[in-house]
Amino acid sequence: MHCTGSMAEIFPTITAKNLNKKKVAIPDDFSEKNLIVIVAFQRWHQDLVDESIETLEKENMNDNHHIIEVPVIKQFSKLRRMRLDGVMRAGIRDYDIRQRTITAYLDKQVFRSSLNIPNEDTVYWFLVDHTTKAILLRGSGVITSEQLGQIKSASSQNHR
Repeated sequence: MHCTGSMAEIFPTITAKNLNKKKVAIPDDFSEKNLIVIVAFQRWHQDLVDESIETLEKENMNDNHHIIEVPVIKQFSKLRRMRLDGVMRAGIRDYDIRQRTITAYLDKQVFRSSLNIPNEDTVYWFLVDHTTKAILLRGSGVITSEQLGQIKSASSQNHR
């Protein structure tokens, strides 16, 4: 559960579809306010993602941040991707949750290397500046109340 600032690193552009079937570019399509990206690699990470989003929403962070979850899945054939997306959509009825869930089918090793993610043992989260796409803060595991304070501080310092 670590948290660090990293002003020089830029979040890589990922093009994928959300569960409402809308194609989006992360972070480029989220330009009105800072972005919190929660990246998951394993199915069992969903509870960690949900807990982090619940923590953020309890503090109304969604009022001044975009919050998205990005399941990262190895590249599959188009048919397998459609099937998996259908299964996920069937399990998630809420439009807003589908809107913020953006499934990325890509080379996981290349993606992890681009963000210095050491392994797939937990979720990783990133606070991304809405104009420069710089990673302002990053961490792993469920977002704690201490990390929430750091996110608020980094966002407020960024908008002075």
